[in-house]
Formats: sequence, C-alpha cells, structure tokens
Amino acid sequence: MPSVPQPEPPQDLPAAGLSTGAVARRLGVSPTTLRSWERRYAIGPAHREGGRHRRWTAQDIARLELMCRLTARGVPPAEAARAVRDEAAARADARTAGPDPGGPGSLPLGEVRQQRRGLSRAAVRLDAPAVEDLLDAALAEHGLVTAWEEVIAPTLHAVGRKWATAGERYVEVEHLLSWHVSSALRRIRPVRTPSHPDVPPVLLACVPGEQHSLPIEALAAALGERGVPVRMFGADLPPGALRDAVRRTGPRALVLWSQSRTTADAALARSAAGIEWGLRGARGHPTVLLAGPGWGAGSQAPRTERLFGLRSGLEVIAAPVADAPPVTGAGRAGPAAYGS
Repeated sequence: MPSVPQPEPPQDLPAAGLSTGAVARRLGVSPTTLRSWERRYAIGPAHREGGRHRRWTAQDIARLELMCRLTARGVPPAEAARAVRDEAAARADARTAGPDPGGPGSLPLGEVRQQRRGLSRAAVRLDAPAVEDLLDAALAEHGLVTAWEEVIAPTLHAVGRKWATAGERYVEVEHLLSWHVSSALRRIRPVRTPSHPDVPPVLLACVPGEQHSLPIEALAAALGERGVPVRMFGADLPPGALRDAVRRTGPRALVLWSQSRTTADAALARSAAGIEWGLRGARGHPTVLLAGPGWGAGSQAPRTERLFGLRSGLEVIAAPVADAPPVTGAGRAGPAAYGS
C-alpha cells in the first residue's frame, strides 16, 4: 500500500513520454527545479532516451505532481522527496506481495512498517486527503480486522506516544487522525439480515467519563460486516441512559469499553449485569462484556466477562445470528487488550 496517495497518472501522454521542458510547462515549475530534484533527491525519470535525454512517463509525472503538491503545502523538499520515494517503493512491493485480506496471519513486517509510517507522516503533515486515502486503502486491501490490528491501532498508539512525550505539541495530529479513523470505520456498510428481524442487538458503549471510543467503533463496524445487529452509543454514556437503552432494546450482550483504570467502574458493571426487562416470570438480562485495558481482574462480577482483542472478541460475540444464543465464554482469549 502506498505511504502517500499519488495522483492518478496522466492519460494524455505520448507513448515515448515528455521532455523535461514539456513537463515543466505542464506542472508550472522551471526545468531547473526538476533537474535539481533529480540531482538532490533522486526524483527523476525512470528511463532516458538513448541513455542521455530525459523522457518522463505518466508514472514519473505522477510522482512529480505529488512532489509539487507536498512542497506547496509547506513540506520541506527533502521530506517530500522521501514520501514520494516511499510511495514508489510501496507500490512496487504491493505488486509482488498480496496478503490474504482479513486473514488470520500477520502482514509482512516491512509492509506493515511502510504502511504505518505513511499514515503517521500524513497525519503529522495534517494532510487530511492523504490520511483518508491511506485508511480506505488499508481497509480495502486487508479487511477491517487485519487493517485495525496491523496498521491503524499501532499508528494511533504511536501518534499518542508522540503527543504524550512532546508536551502540548501534536494534539492536533492525534485529533485529525482519530477523526478520520472514525469516519473510515463508519463508511463500512453493515450487512442487513432481513430474514431474522427479531435477533436481539449487541449494545456497545463507553463507560461514563471515557472519551476513547475508536476501539469499540472498530468492533461495531466488524460486527456489522458479519450481520450482527448493533446499537452503538459512543463515548461517555451516563448510567441512567445505559439502563434505559438496555431495557428498551433487550440486548443479547452489552459491551462496556474502558481505556484506563480511572474510568473502569466495577460497580457500574455489576449494576448493568443486573438490569432486567420483560414481563414478570420471563425477564431477561444482558451478558455484560468488559472490553479495554481499564478493566482489572477485580472488575468482573456475575454475568460479566472480559473481552481480549478485536479478533477474539468477534469470535465471542458473532455467534450464528440465526440462533442468537446467549453470549458466554469471553474469558477464553489471551490477555492482549485491543485498542490499549
């Protein structure tokens, strides 16, 4: 996957390509600038006519257009050139290696690093179109679960660490990246199950005071892809609203997300597990699934389970929708909390 999205290669070029002067006129830069970029940063034509004369192909010009776009936004030429070269290298890698989208195996380490680096650099530049394109490309190429585990979540963590160690700097970077991740997840359309309209939904919410909702947004999108009905309530749901939502929907499961121990509330979890709905003698109650690194070993209570990891969480929750059995057994996964 490219580290920075390129413009589409131009389609109106002669087969032999264009001369440096023609390319300069096309891009609105001087021939000297193009020669300087080639000499200093190795941003030049892939081939020369007769070994001497530069002939720029559509792919060469697309790289130059990206270089122009980045420098026009204030990116230093050396950094812009690195991004352009990363783009070309990633495209070459993509042509020779294609992982199974959404498969259980990990992506090649070099490819993962390239994709994370490209996404992180685009976020640091506040290049919103690039961030959007890179996220969409990762999701389309690898599937939601693998893209989240291998590319998106690690990049979010890296940007968060950068913000945590740089004082007040880079807050805008984390906010921009988080907003685009959320937007990309919501563009994933859920699979409808009209043949089973009465299947109880799964409720997902952040506990009161918890603002970090991206991991359960990823879970909501992944469940939707599998045809599991979901009701997503996002960040900082008040206890009263949580109680009303459970009673009104009669869910098969309730997922409560806590990012840190300061927001995890064992009393809330026990209270949620005791919520009932329905007629006397036939009352139901939810299985409460505690997700996120905030929940400790002492957080569990009767009818509560821990969720560990997006992939294993899906295995627990996404039981056959046609049968919609009670959700149990969440504790069988390993202790690697997703989104932490």
